[in-house]
Amino acid sequence: MSEAAANLEQKEKKSSSSISNLSIFVKLLLKSKTGMLGLIILLIATFVAIFADLLAPYDPVEPHLSYILTPPAWQEGGTSQFILGTDNLGRDVLSRLIFGTRVSLIVGVLSVVVAGAIGLFFGVISGYFGRWVDQVMMRIVDAFLSIPSILFIMVILTVFSPSLWMLIIVIGLTTWVNYARIIRGEVLSLKEREFVKASQTIGTSHWIIIWRNLIPNVMSTFIVISTLSVATTIILEASLSFLGLGIQPPDISWGGMLNDGRDYLATHWWMGTFPGIAITVTVLGIIFLGDWLRDVLDPRL
Repeated sequence: MSEAAANLEQKEKKSSSSISNLSIFVKLLLKSKTGMLGLIILLIATFVAIFADLLAPYDPVEPHLSYILTPPAWQEGGTSQFILGTDNLGRDVLSRLIFGTRVSLIVGVLSVVVAGAIGLFFGVISGYFGRWVDQVMMRIVDAFLSIPSILFIMVILTVFSPSLWMLIIVIGLTTWVNYARIIRGEVLSLKEREFVKASQTIGTSHWIIIWRNLIPNVMSTFIVISTLSVATTIILEASLSFLGLGIQPPDISWGGMLNDGRDYLATHWWMGTFPGIAITVTVLGIIFLGDWLRDVLDPRL
């Protein structure tokens, strides 16, 4: 009975500690203007991506032949039907921007999940076991670092038919090396700490040490890297789509919209300007949030 009461008391202490840590986390976020701004931008982008079908006023691929290259509503010749104007095929720019948000976030987040999983595995295993395991894994990392990632991605997408899922997998398989390098450095430091040495002394399994002692202690670094990597992945996806190697029509991406509007910038500026603004604002929001997370989660700061 007393053991059950002790276990219950321990669970209550852990619960109260988690609530206390969460409240401190929220207070720190509320004090940071850039962190709050980044979170608000990211929440808005996520909301738009999830409810794109409800928010978009028109089908993003539907042409309105009577309104080809219509300027934004506030400009001479514009109409309130198309607030941000139409493109060279008469498609609503606002609707395409909204659906482009979904594609950008899907590629950004899922590519980071793939890259993060591979990089975390390589970093933890090579850093903990060392010796020949570390040598082999780090030489693989060096091989990937020696090849420009965007060039490697372009070659693969040229050979294989580019699609949403192919783009996610290829970006994930070529951007994991940064995780591996940084996580390895963290593990090399952690495995010399007393709590890891004590676990090894009492005969704890290597995999239990990795799961219980190492991975939880590198998660703060992992979260910061992942957050900032979403921003760079969104830019990478937009660059590839701009070059015609990323998201293919009829799917909509901001990079593809930039490609459609580059020949019209001098005369019909809205086609390329609005997707450019969307990319800039979204990436800045993610970077602001990532910088705040780095300041909060880094024990040295």
